[in-house]
Amino acid sequence: MPPNAVPAVNPPSEAWPWPPMVRASVGCHLMAGGAALLLPGAVPWAIGAVALNHALITAAGLTPRSSLLGQNLTRLPPAAVARREVAITIDDGPDPEVTPQVLDLLAAHGQRATFFCIAERAAAHPALAREIMARGHSIQNHTARHRHNFSLLGPRGLAREISHAQQLLFEVTGQRASCFRAPAGLRNPFLAPVLHRLGLSLVSWTRRGFDTRERDPAVVLSRLETDLAAGDILLLHDGHAARTATGQAVLLEVLPPLLDRLGREGLRAVTLPEAFE
Repeated sequence: MPPNAVPAVNPPSEAWPWPPMVRASVGCHLMAGGAALLLPGAVPWAIGAVALNHALITAAGLTPRSSLLGQNLTRLPPAAVARREVAITIDDGPDPEVTPQVLDLLAAHGQRATFFCIAERAAAHPALAREIMARGHSIQNHTARHRHNFSLLGPRGLAREISHAQQLLFEVTGQRASCFRAPAGLRNPFLAPVLHRLGLSLVSWTRRGFDTRERDPAVVLSRLETDLAAGDILLLHDGHAARTATGQAVLLEVLPPLLDRLGREGLRAVTLPEAFE
């Protein structure tokens, strides 16, 4: 297995395992269609059933940590918990101003992180992306462009966006990503089978700091530290980062005390491939 790979729960060679909610949704549509055709007066009830089903699916897609639409990794596996490991994941970069400082902070504390990079940004700053890898961190797939309408794309649109990101990241780093994170964690029922075909595992988080909109580092840190435990996956941002009153990316003020806390607790921040190895 390549050093940058996370073992897929369902290998791409196997058929995509339909989640119970998706199976129920298909059944709902079939039953509603049959009832509308065969039972007098059933059309309003059939339309209502389908509308309710769509509302439930939409709600699942708008819940980033939900697994109702397919596999979604929100914590590290038991073996990583036993090793007292956590995962710091950093999204939306690389950023030529912020990311080098993040790398220095991580190096000073002897900790590692996983960078969910926007592929076109990695391609625009290839030396920085390669520096991330050279320092022992991992780069994973966060789409090619971080489209705001990502969760509205159909199967072909999702496949184009994600596979293009895969190719760009491979060209820059020489390694293929094995993890994927959707923009803002939002998705639809078409995403899971696309990821399965591409051999990618969907990864969300245990807790997030909301550091793209919260300008107070203390608030962000509190959200990440509350009930912090081995196995947690933490979400921060080097790209699209909110700025403090002094103009500094919030991440840069949150990382030092967070890394100090990990050290005091005897926790080790590792990359996702390391944790799932």
